[in-house]
Amino acid sequence: MGSALDKDQGAGNDVPMPHDHRDHPHDRLPSDPALRVRALETVLTQKGLIDPAALDEIIDTYENRIGPRNGARVVARAWRDPDFCAALLDDATAVVSGMGYYGRQGEHMVAVQNTDETHNMVVCTLCSCYPWPLLGIPPTWYKSDAYRARAVREPRKVLADFGVTLPEGTAVRVWDSTAEVRYLVVPQRPEGTDGMSEEQLMALVTRDSMIGTGLAVSP
Repeated sequence: MGSALDKDQGAGNDVPMPHDHRDHPHDRLPSDPALRVRALETVLTQKGLIDPAALDEIIDTYENRIGPRNGARVVARAWRDPDFCAALLDDATAVVSGMGYYGRQGEHMVAVQNTDETHNMVVCTLCSCYPWPLLGIPPTWYKSDAYRARAVREPRKVLADFGVTLPEGTAVRVWDSTAEVRYLVVPQRPEGTDGMSEEQLMALVTRDSMIGTGLAVSP
């Protein structure tokens, strides 16, 4: 099961048979995963099997619209409805499933809430486990070795790299996402948002704020 790592940070602490290769260009793909993906995309495009514009649209949809918007709606509703928020923190899987946000990569969800005392941040130290139904496709940096290692060793410095500086009295708690459990951070509601509708509040919720590497946007 996923859990908080032993990196709660207090104030000031950082915490092959032969064949014709001309017909099989994939045999010459580079070893680096990102380069392999780009090379494969190029080969498929040249063969007329995919449309790059359509592919970009699909990626944009899952990365910037469907995914994060789902999570943003959950957060905005939690901001507006204390009972909903309490239920979300008690059993996030049931709550988000009830909203239609479920499926592969999001079977078991836990919601953690940021407060003045504690700031939560999510990392997957083993691979790149991530709540796709709520946040869409994970960003490249989330899957990087650098983030996965530094988020555990020096979370405050990682937050600073993202432009987040927390008050001295706020502790940083790092949660390790796994194949069994994935996390959603409920960021603090910005001041000056009283009376805003759910849709208006959703616009203030960023993907990074739901990972914990960012804050909600002030109106």
